[in-house]
Amino acid sequence: MELAYIPSPSSGVLYLGPVPLRGYAFCIIIGVFVAVWLGNKRWIARGGRAGTVADIAVWAVPFGLVGGRLYHVVTDYQLYFSEGRDWVDAFKIWEGGLGIWGAIALGALGAWIGCRRRGIPLPAYADAIAPGIAIAQAIGRWGNWFNQELYGRETDLPWAVEITSSADGRMPGTYHPTFLYESLWCVGVALLVIWADRRFTLGHGRAFALYVAGYCAGRFWIEYMRVDEAHHILGLRLNNWTAVLVFLLAVLYIVLSARKRPGREAVVEPGAGDGEGPAADAKKTDGDAAAGKADASAEDAKTDDATDTDESEKPEKPEKPEKPQNSGEPEGADEAEGSKDGAGSAKKG
Repeated sequence: MELAYIPSPSSGVLYLGPVPLRGYAFCIIIGVFVAVWLGNKRWIARGGRAGTVADIAVWAVPFGLVGGRLYHVVTDYQLYFSEGRDWVDAFKIWEGGLGIWGAIALGALGAWIGCRRRGIPLPAYADAIAPGIAIAQAIGRWGNWFNQELYGRETDLPWAVEITSSADGRMPGTYHPTFLYESLWCVGVALLVIWADRRFTLGHGRAFALYVAGYCAGRFWIEYMRVDEAHHILGLRLNNWTAVLVFLLAVLYIVLSARKRPGREAVVEPGAGDGEGPAADAKKTDGDAAAGKADASAEDAKTDDATDTDESEKPEKPEKPEKPQNSGEPEGADEAEGSKDGAGSAKKG
């Protein structure tokens, strides 16, 4: 008898009138928004423009959804093209079934197209959005809980998930919640990438490669626990082999990239500092304000110089002679009179 477990929802669909609101789709959509939001913050911190991440995501997200669905349908073709199956179900993405390997591969192609149109290096963009992708996966995995899928072996642990559906070969019971394990692992990978990016100043795609390597390491042991139908090669599930191969490629990229192109990109978006956009507009406004203040100061200084020059070059007015206090006659008349008296006395003598 189980003392505790994680209950599964009775239905993964909530109807708003005639409109079905599916939990799986909601988790995917919320994950995309969180990834774009976090990627935008990291992109601006690296010197890019606000809104660039969302503009490129317009290309990356549709490509990623198509790639994820294609990988799932190709690797699990028996679910859609075997006897008694309806191939139209291959297009019902809301019922679950997105392969992360195909989503990342084709999503990268879409991102490359968007980056190329804006003259942005794809590795720099990938580094900025890497933690956001991991968080998006963590949120998206809860869509599997709504669909009662992606669980592991039977267990009576307190955190076991209860499966009540018997569709598609399910057996009701309590199982390891591998969707929860992967969700928590993805959160840890996101935190690891953020820390390592700050600590070691990762660039040229190495932060994204670290995310890939970290995810693959967790996906290997989580995939090993799953019991849903899958193709096996040498006793291991196909996704186990994919995780090992991609992990090795990611580690190899980190090593070779660090040797060939150490450090981080100095410029991630051409013209982000002096072109168009919010950052450039703010910088231009500050520059115009500073220039205006400088012009005003220069004009004031010029006016002061002109005033000083006018005052220094203005001729001084001659001082008026003081009037005699005793008589209205000029002093010269007294002197002349004195000379006359002196001359007369000399003649008398």
